[in-house]
Amino acid sequence: MNSYRAEYIWIDGQQPTAKLRCKAKVVPMGEEPPVWGFDGSSTEQAPGFNSDCVLNPVFVCPDPIRGGDNKLVMCEVLLTDMTPHPSNTRAACAEVAEKYAAFEMWFGIEQEYTLFQGPRPLGWPPYGFPAPQGGYYCGVGADEVFGRELVERHLDACMKIGLSISGINAEVMPAQWEFQIGPVGTLQVSDQLWVARWLLYRLGEDLGISATLDPKPVRGDWNGAGAHCNFSTKYMREDYDACVAAAEALGTKADLHIANYGHRIEERLTGQHETLSYKEFRYGVSDRGASVRIPWQVARDRKGYIEDRRPNANSDPYVVTRLVVDTVCGAASAK
Repeated sequence: MNSYRAEYIWIDGQQPTAKLRCKAKVVPMGEEPPVWGFDGSSTEQAPGFNSDCVLNPVFVCPDPIRGGDNKLVMCEVLLTDMTPHPSNTRAACAEVAEKYAAFEMWFGIEQEYTLFQGPRPLGWPPYGFPAPQGGYYCGVGADEVFGRELVERHLDACMKIGLSISGINAEVMPAQWEFQIGPVGTLQVSDQLWVARWLLYRLGEDLGISATLDPKPVRGDWNGAGAHCNFSTKYMREDYDACVAAAEALGTKADLHIANYGHRIEERLTGQHETLSYKEFRYGVSDRGASVRIPWQVARDRKGYIEDRRPNANSDPYVVTRLVVDTVCGAASAK
C-alpha cells in the first residue's frame, strides 16, 4: 500500500466532563500525520457560523487495532490562528511542566473504570444486586470477575504500541477494573492516559461492552471510581522531607484541587469506601482513607513518591497534573 490510516483523537468541549472524539485520515506513506481540522459546532467547540477548529498532533503511536503501518494520533485543539482553543487543557499543562522542568516530575495514574452491558454493570444479575463487595478485588473466577477478555485485550494493545502501562487489576466492585500508566513525565502520562482511554472504549465496541469513568456508577454501598495520582520530584526521590513537604503543599490548596478533580467528586469522596470527605484534607502513611497517602515503603526508605487519592476517574489528567506540579513545585520554589 502507498498510504496508511491515521486515527485522529481529540478531547471535545462538552461540559462538565469532556468526551473523546475521533476520525480517520488516509495519509501518503512516508509522511507524518499533518495538522488537520474538524467541525467544532458538532463538538461544543465552535458556533456554526465560525465552526472550523484545528487538530494539532502531539502524540503519535502505532494503531494496534488496524495494525500494519496505521497510526493513532492524539491531538490538541487549536483555533484557526493556531493558538490554543479554550477547551485545550494540554496547553496550560505544557506551560507549567516547562516552568518547573528542573524538578523532573514523574507521574503514575491509576485509572479505575466500570464495564457496562446495556443499563447494568457487566455480569450483574438482571434484577437486584450481586453479593456485597469485598471478594471481587483482584479476584479470579467467573462468579467474581466480569470482563476479563476486554481487559486483557486492552492491556495487550497498550503494550503492543509502547504505552507505559504498568499493570491491571480487578477492583472492589464487580465489573470495576483498573489500569496504571507510568511512571513517566507530566505531558507523557496525560497523553498516554487519553490514548489508553480511547483504546478501552474502541475495543469495547467489538465486544458490545461500554466502559464508563463515572465516579459513582452505582449508588449505595459500592465503591466509586477514581484516578489516583502518584507523583514525585527528583528531590522527593532523594529525601523524605520533600515527600512530606509535597503532601503539606497539597493541603494549602485543597479546595482548588477538589474543584478541578472531576465532576460529581462529592458523590465519591464521602468519607466512606476508602475515601476522606471532599470537605476535609489529611495525609498519612499507608492511609487509604486519607486525601494523600505516603506509601509505607517510602516512609521506610525515607524517599520516594506520594499518592493523591482525590482525583475522580473522569478527571482530566492534563488538569490534575498541572495543578499538582504548580502546587508542589511552586511551594518548593518559594522556600
